[in-house]
Order: sequence, then C-alpha cells, then structure tokens
Amino acid sequence: MSRVLPILFNTEMVRAVLDGRKTCTRRICKDANERTVPDMDFYNADRRTYAVHNYADKKHTDKLSIAERSCPICPGDILYVRETWEHFECCCCEGDEHGNCYREPQQSALNKSCGCYMYRATDEIYGDAMWHPSIRMPKEAARIWLKVTDVRVERLQDITEEGAKKEGAIDNRGFIHSPNNEYDNVHTAREHFVKIWNNTIKKSNLDRYGWDASPWVWVIEFERCEKPEEI
Repeated sequence: MSRVLPILFNTEMVRAVLDGRKTCTRRICKDANERTVPDMDFYNADRRTYAVHNYADKKHTDKLSIAERSCPICPGDILYVRETWEHFECCCCEGDEHGNCYREPQQSALNKSCGCYMYRATDEIYGDAMWHPSIRMPKEAARIWLKVTDVRVERLQDITEEGAKKEGAIDNRGFIHSPNNEYDNVHTAREHFVKIWNNTIKKSNLDRYGWDASPWVWVIEFERCEKPEEI
C-alpha cells in the first residue's frame, strides 16, 4: 500500500509544478553526507531501502561494506504538497457579482470556520490577512498531489541541463527582470538551478549543503495525480 507523505515546496516551485515544468526535486541525503560516501546500488521495494556501499571506516578504507539506508520517499509513495496558504472565512469573501462563492467552501482545519483555502502561488490577498508558512499547512488544505515514479542518489553537481529543467529551472533568463537582479546573467537552466538551490539553504549550512559543496542528494521524480479516495 502506498504511503501518503507531505513534501514542502516554496512558492516559485509550486508555480513550476502547476505549470507542468517541475517533475523532479532534490533533497539532501543527510545520512550519506554525514556518515558515509555512498554509491547507490539496489532498491528493495519490499523493505523500502537502498543498498549502499559504504567507505565509512577510516581505518579500513579499502574494505567495502554493505548497508541499507531507509528511503525518506520511495517509488509508489503519494505526496501532498505543503505550500504557503491561508483560510478565509466566507464573510471575508466577496464572491462573484451575485455574491456567490466560486470556490467550494470548506471548514478550516485550524478553527473549523467555514471558508476557502487560498494559496500564495496563485492567489492575491489584500488587507491585514497574513499567509501561513507551508510547514503549518494541514493535509486537508492540500490541492497538489504527486506520485513518486523514481528515486536515486547522486551528487548535486551531477545535475544536467535537462535535469535542471525537470527541477523547474528555466534557461535564457538573463534578459528577464528578477527581484534584486538575483537572476541577471543567468542563461542556462543549470545556472538557474544553482541560484534556486542556494536560496533554499540556510547561510550557515552553505559550506556543507550549498552548490559548491556538491552534497549527496535524493533525486525524487514524480507525476501529478488525483487525491487518493481514501484520504
């Protein structure tokens, strides 16, 4: 039976998923970066693990050991995307010209009030309303569901131009205006991905997990799917 797991995406990446540009995501393989130098080998679907060649023993670096590493996300898993969100009560919604709500009102998972979920990636809000961070988004508010089709491990800098495009990165962005000119002079999808990646890493962790460090990462490929009926 497929597991149902949450995954966090920032606003830019949510838009890429909705546009159909993003079909892959990379996540830090902390266990590998902190303990071993892995060479990903065989995936065990029954145990949801990968067999990993470990060169962890500093005294016996010539000896090869085999260990199993649990996959945080595995092929066949269903992911619901957590994104920046808000819940508006019906009394706050102007609706259409007749006052009718064009959405499907739902009860808030936080206070059970009736209203509509809205999302920073696609909706605009005004006034004093404040967006809730993605980490706090309840499963009930999820609108994007993904099915994992493949998982592997590789070095971050192994990403290709095509791989960067699957991450939602865009090429030929040098002429496109960007906030604070952060994407100026970025001409390939791979260069754009470098910017995207480093912007998701805390400054204090850039030496360990930034692009220049080329850490080991889980490469998770997925496709859009419908919300499971049993949810």
